[in-house]
Amino acid sequence: MTDPQTGARPGTTAPVADPFTTSALRGLFGGRAADRVHLPGDPGYDGARVAWNLAVDQRPAGVVSVASPEEVGEVVRTAALAGLRVAPQSTGHNAGPLAARGLDDVVLLRTGRLDTVTYEETTHVVRVEGGCVWEPVVDVAAKYGRAVLHGSSPDVGVAGYTLGGGMGWYARKLGLATNSLVAVEIVVGDGTLVRADAETNRELFWAVRGGGGSFGVVTAMEFRTFDIETAYAGMLMWDLADMEPVLREWTAWAPGAPDEITTSFRAMRFPPLPEIPELLRGRSVAIVDGAVLGSDERAAELLGGLRALRPQVDTFARVPAPALTRIHMDPEGGAPAVGRTATLRSMPDAAVDAFLGAAGPDADTHLLIAELRQLGGALGRPAEGGGVLSHLDGDFVAFGLGMAPTPELAALAEVETSAFVETLEPFATGRTYLNFAETAGETRAAYTEQAWLQLKGIRSAVDPYGVFAANHPVPRLYEAGRPTA
Repeated sequence: MTDPQTGARPGTTAPVADPFTTSALRGLFGGRAADRVHLPGDPGYDGARVAWNLAVDQRPAGVVSVASPEEVGEVVRTAALAGLRVAPQSTGHNAGPLAARGLDDVVLLRTGRLDTVTYEETTHVVRVEGGCVWEPVVDVAAKYGRAVLHGSSPDVGVAGYTLGGGMGWYARKLGLATNSLVAVEIVVGDGTLVRADAETNRELFWAVRGGGGSFGVVTAMEFRTFDIETAYAGMLMWDLADMEPVLREWTAWAPGAPDEITTSFRAMRFPPLPEIPELLRGRSVAIVDGAVLGSDERAAELLGGLRALRPQVDTFARVPAPALTRIHMDPEGGAPAVGRTATLRSMPDAAVDAFLGAAGPDADTHLLIAELRQLGGALGRPAEGGGVLSHLDGDFVAFGLGMAPTPELAALAEVETSAFVETLEPFATGRTYLNFAETAGETRAAYTEQAWLQLKGIRSAVDPYGVFAANHPVPRLYEAGRPTA
């Protein structure tokens, strides 16, 4: 029996591999796509189960790659009949919470083959299949002089990013990416493909805009695009030894800054590895990066206080919109990492002191990144007609990240990222931004009491038998005959 709350099988470490399950999964797609079905022991299983976050060891009951909505429906129905659950995954950036809950009765549904992007010129809407990452979407929109509300990395999955909210370089002007979603096509618990938008399946449309992946498998999304061809974007960099005045200036300025600017602050400690750019290799630095949606003159005015602190590097300039996917220098192609997060109500002097103590130049830490994302502006205002996560309360989101290439360094990163977040807890809102949450059990903290109850009701309606597994799950109203919290 599985635990009704976690789905894990107590006392087991290996995936389920009984003959009925094996036969059911091998028979998918009429048995004609054996190269897309990987079960434990198969030669391709270990490669197929790897998440983008290489520190996460996913060991599902099977891995299946799908190429159409019809195939998604077949996998969902087959898995349900075999007593298995289904977890859709395009990249696995935030795979840790999913793996931590147990995957021995889960089929990992790889959506990467669903990667078509099209643009409709009359409506300025871009249609994105469920396995896409952001870079090709950004590039298609740019061909028409438009932009989408992408994240800070080109290879993050569009679906997971959007279902969790989505906070990028246009966010303080245009809000969360999830509120630019105009329609979604999703396979629900009985294997049926449904469309949800402002007129059709409105409750489901509300839930998926910030409610995560508990409601089905997204096969396509349609986004509003924006008339943005260029932005004034880049980074300012100082030695970490000069961090304190920069942090104090930035945290004092950021909450009241005009909507057209969105930035982040990071304290970064780079190892001396050859794959790291020479400018940063082996260095400890403080960086403010971001983008301005305005004229060069307006951008210079907004950045004036920070530039007065004489950064060693200043790359802010007028750039094509697609360049914004890489100004944050996020790793691409996979990396082993451990992260922790907190949403902060404000950053008074005591919070700045705490941040400096945990990640400043004198801190005894191996953290690769100690980051603050600037909130406020449109991010802090409820979006008209928005979904369950229409805005974020607070002034900043904090995020600590440590590299985890070995079990020993992973354990150290767990300790240090947790300690970093704990030092900022006195200033936290108590809410969690789930796209940055990389531990299990934090879902409830993302929503109000009323929203949580509504989400559970919608999950119960579209997935009454609990077929779907998600990294940040919304439970059904009743599981194992008992009401859920």
